[in-house]
Amino acid sequence: MPQKRLTKKEQIMNVALELFALKGFYTTTIPDIANSLKMSVGNMYNYFKSKDILAKEIIKYISVYLGEKLKEINEQDISTKEKTKKIVIMYFDIAKSRPEMIDYFLRVYLSNREVFKDGCEGMACVSEFVTEIMIFFEEGVQKGELKDQDFFSAFGLFMGYLGGMVFLNGEKILPNKLNFYVEDIADNIYNALKK
Repeated sequence: MPQKRLTKKEQIMNVALELFALKGFYTTTIPDIANSLKMSVGNMYNYFKSKDILAKEIIKYISVYLGEKLKEINEQDISTKEKTKKIVIMYFDIAKSRPEMIDYFLRVYLSNREVFKDGCEGMACVSEFVTEIMIFFEEGVQKGELKDQDFFSAFGLFMGYLGGMVFLNGEKILPNKLNFYVEDIADNIYNALKK
């Protein structure tokens, strides 16, 4: 199946995503992004009125992307334990193939909450991703595989573990590649959440 051609807006978000993840939100300027795309700064403002608006659109873009990947897993007729492993694999694959997405989430979105205060409060800008994680937990509870517990406790355990491992990998601290840890991490997460 041929890959769809990215719209100019998507091209801008992808370049900005890479630059924000690499250089940081505050040190990356609109002219930096425009120069990388070989477009004028004025034309950039036709797509995004400010860097803050662009930042919010990027986190929504990542949420939709991750949400779609999670939905594919949630729709499979497999055990919650198997879904847990598939989610770990999916997250680590994205950390390898699109590291800027995970870096952006960890280093820009979580670290610069003041940028996301207007319109992105709480989970508003990551709702697609969070909804699919909620579905994963709810279905696991309904199947009798996961204990019924506070969503944020379960979410923090799951995503904190994955984010921590990706961070350690990015900092070149792990002695092995991320895939080496999939089985242990999936088992640890599942065992911590199971009934």
